[in-house]
Amino acid sequence: MPVPTLTIGATKLVMDRGDITTQSTDAIVNAANTGLRGGAGVDGAIHHAGGPTIMEECRKLGRCPTGKAVVTKAGRLQAKWVIHAVGPIYAGLTSDNTELASAYRESLMRAVEVQARSVAFPCISTGAYGFPVKQAAPIAIGTVSKFVEDNPDKFDLIRFVIFTDADYAAYFGEFTRRGAVRG
Repeated sequence: MPVPTLTIGATKLVMDRGDITTQSTDAIVNAANTGLRGGAGVDGAIHHAGGPTIMEECRKLGRCPTGKAVVTKAGRLQAKWVIHAVGPIYAGLTSDNTELASAYRESLMRAVEVQARSVAFPCISTGAYGFPVKQAAPIAIGTVSKFVEDNPDKFDLIRFVIFTDADYAAYFGEFTRRGAVRG
């Protein structure tokens, strides 16, 4: 099935249905909590699939503030790196949007630091943290697009890995609004 694709310079942004833990990109992003202690949803799935070495590295790092990101190796995952990004718990404040954008931007900064040419993102903060996906999708795609425009030649592929129907619909709508083609 063709996937919606946006091309920015040499970088392809794609969205696809799937499981973040099975991605073969250089790095995957984890929707982490500030304590880097694992949890439910994406966070729990990544720690479970990647094994205990991810948690061992997270314990050494300690904490990660909202809107920031840290990186560990990926344990048993296909990816080389896990970028743990902490999105906001949605409260309806302007700062929620700023912190969500920062989590995406910081993730890409960590990817550049470890020379990851391909990155897979989940939908950050739209699950247990309650961020409305229709509000989150333009922030996520817009922030990533702007970072790629400002940092050409850093990435070959950035994939948004969508798990739920609601998230897929919102991201598909935003990709289409931005002129995505099915590739």
